[in-house]
Amino acid sequence: MNSQPRLKGSFIYLANAVNDLRANWATFAVVLAPLVIIGALCLLPDALNLQHQLAEKFTPGARNVGWSPIQEPYTPLAGATKPMFAPWLLSIFHVTILLLTFAVNLVVLCAIRRDQVGIRHDGVMNEALAIYREAGSLILAFYWIVFLQLLVPGIAVFLLQINVVGAQSWIEFALYFIELAMLIAGALAYLWLYFARYALVFHGKRSFHGLLFSRDLMRKRFFRVTTRIVVFLAVWSGYNSWAAGSFVVVSLILGPVGAFAGYLWGTIFVVDLAAITVTYVTAAFFAAAGIRLYQDLTVGVDRTPVAATAEMIQPPSASLSG
Repeated sequence: MNSQPRLKGSFIYLANAVNDLRANWATFAVVLAPLVIIGALCLLPDALNLQHQLAEKFTPGARNVGWSPIQEPYTPLAGATKPMFAPWLLSIFHVTILLLTFAVNLVVLCAIRRDQVGIRHDGVMNEALAIYREAGSLILAFYWIVFLQLLVPGIAVFLLQINVVGAQSWIEFALYFIELAMLIAGALAYLWLYFARYALVFHGKRSFHGLLFSRDLMRKRFFRVTTRIVVFLAVWSGYNSWAAGSFVVVSLILGPVGAFAGYLWGTIFVVDLAAITVTYVTAAFFAAAGIRLYQDLTVGVDRTPVAATAEMIQPPSASLSG
C-alpha cells in the first residue's frame, strides 16, 4: 500500500451518501420498490398473528359457538387461541426478510457502481432491469461472502443459547467466558471483513480474495475505520428501532379495533410497508456511505477493476464545505 489517505468524519460520509442517492433517486426508487413490497408481505403474518391474539383476548370465544356434554371438563378458551400462521412458516418469512435486506445492499452497490463508471440505459425501467441483471450475476458470490462474514458471529450467538443444566459453578463460569470471548471475536471478525462485499462489486474479488482484501484495507487503521463503521451501524439500528417500535405499537392499537371491526388487512399491510421501507431505504443509505469510506480506503491501492469501464472510480469523498 501507498501512503494512507486521510479519512473523513462519519457524518461527512453520511452526508455525501445523501447526495449519491438523491442524484439518481428515481432509479433507486424503482429498484427498491419490488424488494420493499416482498418484504412487507413477509412481515404481514407477524402483524396478523399479533392482531389475531389481541382480538381473541378482547373478545374471547366471541366467534366460537358449540355444544358439549355437561359431564366433559370445561376448558377455558383463553390461552387456547392458535396463531393464524405457524411458527415454522414465520421463520421462513423472517429468513426471507433477512435475505432481502442483503439483496438491497447488493443492488445499491451495483447501482452506484454503474453510475460512477457512466453506464446507464435510457429510461428508468431499463436501467433498473440492468441493475437487477448485474446483481443477479453476483448474487451467489455475494451471499457466500455474507455467509463467511457472519460465520464467526453466528457461532458466537449459537453458543450463547447453550445452557448447561446441573453443571458445576466453575464449568458455568468458564463457559460464560468462552461465550463472551467468541462474541467479541465474532464482532471483530465482522469488522475486519466488513468491506469484502464492496470488494466483490467494485473490484471483482470473490470469496476469500474479498475477505483478505478487506483485511488488508483495515490493517494499521483498524480503530479509525471501526469507529466510522460503528457510527454507521448505530445510526442505522436507531432508525430501524423506531420503525420496529412504530410497527408494534400500531399493531397493538389495531388489535382491539379488529375485535369489533374485523381484521384490517389493508391497514396492517400499509403499516408493514412503511416499516420495511424505512429499513430498506436506510440500508441503501448506509451502503452508499460505506462505498464512500471504501473508496477512500482504496486510494493508492493496486486494484483490478471489474471491467474496463470500472477504472473510472469516483474521487475520494469531498468535505461539506462548499
